[in-house]
Amino acid sequence: MSGAGMPGVQRLQFFLSESPWEVEQVNARRLELLREQSATAPHDGGVIVVDASGDRKDGTATANVGRQWLGRYGKTDNGIVTVTTVWTDGRVYYPLHATPYTPALHFSRVRSDPAFRTKPQPAAALAVRGKETGFGCRAVVADCAYSVSDDWHLALREAGLAYVVALKPHRGTWARTDQPHTPIEAAHALTWRDAKRPGVGPQSPSPDIALDGGMHHSHRR
Repeated sequence: MSGAGMPGVQRLQFFLSESPWEVEQVNARRLELLREQSATAPHDGGVIVVDASGDRKDGTATANVGRQWLGRYGKTDNGIVTVTTVWTDGRVYYPLHATPYTPALHFSRVRSDPAFRTKPQPAAALAVRGKETGFGCRAVVADCAYSVSDDWHLALREAGLAYVVALKPHRGTWARTDQPHTPIEAAHALTWRDAKRPGVGPQSPSPDIALDGGMHHSHRR
């Protein structure tokens, strides 16, 4: 690679791979600087976005590596998945915290092992940590992978965090009896019929359901 042998590049490589630097201290200092600058200071109008990103990794010796779903590639493969949180207000965005996900195969009792955690559990912990670190938000936002986890919902409720989460097509949510309970039902309610019945009326989705690139619902304690 061009420039790989230059002193500046070598110093950076040594710092990342050999120096006894503490990642948590470096990250804490980074977040402190973000809070202090008016251009990047967090406020309660932003959101904390939760996501998990996977990368392929050959072999089995690396910590947390295993055969698992890698969303980036759209398939199950050998790799490492990292659960992350990002703060954004639509104007600026930056990462907050990250933690590697440990697949069930690393535990003696696999998924029934008391120490095993599904992805939504560390994701909820990171969202709560973001709030405690000073990054307030209107809501925690996540995709449909988190909508089926009761642990995720409960952890956010206990922390007083509202959430907006995508729903799987047939995943139901609380609503009045005469209102749609699933994304499929909401889509049918919004379907154009004719000028007199355009799909907007008594059977339209409740305010807790929105059609915007997927169905979402929110909860505030």
